[in-house]
Amino acid sequence: MAAVLRGSRNLWGRSLKHVDFTLVSSRSMASKTQVGFIGLGNMGKPMAKNLLKHGYPVIATDVFPESCKELQELGAQIVDNPAEVADQADRVVTMLPSSPNVIEVYTGPNGILKKVKKGSLLIDSSTIDPAVSKEMAVAAEKMGAVFMDAPVSGGVGAASSGKLTFMVGGVEEEFTAAQELLTCMGANVVYCGAVGTGQDASVCPPSPQDLSRRVYWVKPKRAQPAVMT
Repeated sequence: MAAVLRGSRNLWGRSLKHVDFTLVSSRSMASKTQVGFIGLGNMGKPMAKNLLKHGYPVIATDVFPESCKELQELGAQIVDNPAEVADQADRVVTMLPSSPNVIEVYTGPNGILKKVKKGSLLIDSSTIDPAVSKEMAVAAEKMGAVFMDAPVSGGVGAASSGKLTFMVGGVEEEFTAAQELLTCMGANVVYCGAVGTGQDASVCPPSPQDLSRRVYWVKPKRAQPAVMT
């Protein structure tokens, strides 16, 4: 299994011909610079609040302006659409309800990819179809950015207390940069493999024992029927 995972990561890595990792490296070392956050619903709002609590300036937006009010009162900058977020932040987290929402926020007329900067890190914590994560990664790569899927295990209470578990799929070289932000919002951050494997792992989240061993996760195979003897 380890060989398969290494192979899939190597295959993905060879496809990143448009990404300037010099820009990526400098961005990942930026530390407490502005972070974009898109999607301020029941999960996204407390996640963004935890970034603020850890000292990160946040620039945010949501399709419902009233969802932004509390975060603005806490010091976040609020803008009108995802493109404006990407124009001002080179690290962006999205937390959205469904695959169609993710497609619209990333590739729509006012989407992230309209104004994304080269070398930007885009982390999607929505729980969506792995195929959509892969599509967004390809679209981001064409713009010189890096997309990672990082769905969560845990509900609103875990989001509020910063105790979420993140299952991350994407370029392994980017995991440390993603982890810097995700640890502000979660107690566990697990690297799973290539883009889409975070979504696969969210179907069967890791146990505490697995987390302690830093296990690489892939989608579990369907159980075989028992053989009667």
